[in-house]
Amino acid sequence: MRLLIATDAWRPQVNGVVQTYERLAEELRLLGHEPEFLTPNGFRTVPLPTYPEIRLAMITPGQARSRIAAFRPDRVHIATEGTIGLAVRSCCLRQGRPFTTSYHTRFPEYLHARLPVPESWGYALERWFHNAGNGIMVATQSLRRELAGKGLQRLMPWTRGVDTKLFRPRDIRLFGEGPVFLYVGRVAVEKNIGAFLGLDLPGRKVVVGGGPQLAALKAEFPQAHFTGPLRGEALAEAFASADVFVFPSRTDTYGVVILEALASGLPVAAFPVTGPKDIVQHGAVGYLSEDLRDAAMRALAMDRAACRDYALGFSWENCARQFVQNIASISNTPPDQP
Repeated sequence: MRLLIATDAWRPQVNGVVQTYERLAEELRLLGHEPEFLTPNGFRTVPLPTYPEIRLAMITPGQARSRIAAFRPDRVHIATEGTIGLAVRSCCLRQGRPFTTSYHTRFPEYLHARLPVPESWGYALERWFHNAGNGIMVATQSLRRELAGKGLQRLMPWTRGVDTKLFRPRDIRLFGEGPVFLYVGRVAVEKNIGAFLGLDLPGRKVVVGGGPQLAALKAEFPQAHFTGPLRGEALAEAFASADVFVFPSRTDTYGVVILEALASGLPVAAFPVTGPKDIVQHGAVGYLSEDLRDAAMRALAMDRAACRDYALGFSWENCARQFVQNIASISNTPPDQP
């Protein structure tokens, strides 16, 4: 199957969406499919207001139409709601071409955290964007229920995987003997990192990642260790050097970094919200509580081998197979428009 995947999130961005589609492409090829990506590469870009690390491509529907015609895809999938996603959505609707979308990011909540924009306005835009397609892929059951309650339709399950060869327990201590409490991810206001750094915990707190809130958090929490962004072996070694992974976000739709932590043998401490409560077996490989300090201290005593064994059940191959199954199941015609 020839699959065109349109995404505004791509390298040099470092986040779970980019990682998911890079690994998806590898697995799709192994399964005999032919993915092609329409990304900001090759287009003039401008920084996203309030978040300059993300750049928006200046693409027209005509340019998107040319790329679609050149590739001749059997199916189109739109990963993000940015300028590329909008251009491809417009082309598909004009041509009567079926397409799927995926819901990766809580843009209504993220926008509300930065600007005085009601979340209800954001969800009205999400309904307009996603409900025009033939299906919306979502990572967890709790997110599926939430989005259904917001009026999003034709929701389809699509799980995630983890590279258990890269992310594994290692005999290494980059940050001292600890205990070491670790956060990995974008350093931005919606990630709620201050809730982690403000905890009264023994040992050391480490933050891996970059983003618009990095300078402010460094100034507010000088006792914490900030590594900046890490990738590949360096990132895997950082995971393996910690004792507990603390995930303070209340807005993530999944959290691939949770799986990376578990594969590295790290128990997880998080709030009992969508994402963590769908991934983490409470009391076995992590602890979920509104008291994040209590969760972190309880996670500290958990069995690291159990975390690793649990993570081995998640594979990128299963992720790719489910993606293809969703793509193959949609109708050959777009849904009726309101």
